[in-house]
Amino acid sequence: MKPLAVRRPGGRASRAVLVATLAVVGLAACSTASGTPAAGPAADPVPGRQVAAGASAAAPGPSGAASAPPAAAAGAAPGASAAGSAPSRSAAAATTAGGCARKVSASPAVTITQVSLPSKVAGYGPEGDTDNLPMAIAARPDGGSWLAWLGTDGKVHLGRLGCDDKLVGTPTSFTGIDLQDVQADAKGGVVLLTRKGDCGGGSLCGGTSSPCNTMHMIRFDLNGKLVWERQVTNLTGGRTGYDDGARFIWWYQHHGRLATNGSDWAAYFGVAITVKNGSCVDVHEGDRMQVVSAAGKLLSGHRDAFEVGCSHAWTSRVVWDPRTKRFVGVCATDNACRIAQPNPYRTVAAGTCDGTLFGGDLVLAKSSGYWTAWSQGGKVRLERFTTGKSTSTISTGVGSAHPHLVSYGAGRMLLSWQSGTGMAAQVYDAGTGKPVGARLSIAVKDHSYQAFKAYADGSAAYPAAGASASAVRIARVLPQA
Repeated sequence: MKPLAVRRPGGRASRAVLVATLAVVGLAACSTASGTPAAGPAADPVPGRQVAAGASAAAPGPSGAASAPPAAAAGAAPGASAAGSAPSRSAAAATTAGGCARKVSASPAVTITQVSLPSKVAGYGPEGDTDNLPMAIAARPDGGSWLAWLGTDGKVHLGRLGCDDKLVGTPTSFTGIDLQDVQADAKGGVVLLTRKGDCGGGSLCGGTSSPCNTMHMIRFDLNGKLVWERQVTNLTGGRTGYDDGARFIWWYQHHGRLATNGSDWAAYFGVAITVKNGSCVDVHEGDRMQVVSAAGKLLSGHRDAFEVGCSHAWTSRVVWDPRTKRFVGVCATDNACRIAQPNPYRTVAAGTCDGTLFGGDLVLAKSSGYWTAWSQGGKVRLERFTTGKSTSTISTGVGSAHPHLVSYGAGRMLLSWQSGTGMAAQVYDAGTGKPVGARLSIAVKDHSYQAFKAYADGSAAYPAAGASASAVRIARVLPQA
């Protein structure tokens, strides 16, 4: 069998790989709620993602949705407009009310803070959907942050940042080979990371799909110390990656994001799916949402959790909606090549199978519904939806392959994207989708799959590459009156 040359969204070419056989039995695991099979040989025309006899689908894209807990619990709710979660729009207000008293201005202002770290950050260069995520940031209720970064030592490091976005105290670390996300609440937070797993002795029907790793939530306290940890894949001593029914993390698109309702925690991520096919197994790719209680218990019967939502999914995004009391997700998928809601499939925006479909982040819209940013052919759109099909499409005029979206104060959101060697951003009204003010420049290097995070004081922060391998930069867009 010849290897498949896999091409990622945005035109990034990956290494040639051999992948497992995609059989009809596997399609059933990735079908729509109505029973329509997932994209197969005749309906999977993304370049490099063809499904042919003897080869499984390769999907573009990873991960990220910026999601955060409600303001009352964690000080950051994407798109939230709860009273007290953002500064007054009065120009007379000089600083935010909150622990950090950040300056409020008539138009967005940006600060860039260099943070020296006691250990190196894993390579920031490659940005393919299968590459490791170097860093993530979370908003603390007191206005400070948790910064997580993937080290070069087989660990995910965690440090606390003060109001000035500089490191406070001594960082801690947890065993991990890939960082996914970090989110915070009043008692500490959760890191989502990947660890090494075991493929076992099962026989593939064709190709290779290793490694067979595991995904974990790591709960930490206000000192960054371990409270509990919970695997959200399903490998155990009795079930390895090549056993029927396994859900594991492989080389292929697997990144994820976290959201919390202030008590429970949801992880939404790309996952490998093992399906028995006679005397051997096929491995497919989809997504998975798991919800874990405040005590670290897997809530397998939670109404928002699911085994498989989108077939051949990438850029899995999730947000907690306190108005509907639901964890809401959105994915990019080559099942009909679209931006969709999972479990069951509901099309948000129709795309094209040309290898450039990319899903950006997900935030709450004003009053009700959601906004998601996405791109096709390097053109960025904003879509507003409630359940299924978008009710409002905003053509932003932005040329970029990988947009980021985050809530920004009360009733607004901030769209950002790569611009030259730095980033650019634009504020939008979270109700109408109309731009607010002029575009601004952010002098840090963009990363396709990292995320801005929203803060209760109306600001938003982004972690970026620093001046050395042992430093990062925190770009903060200060609150707008």
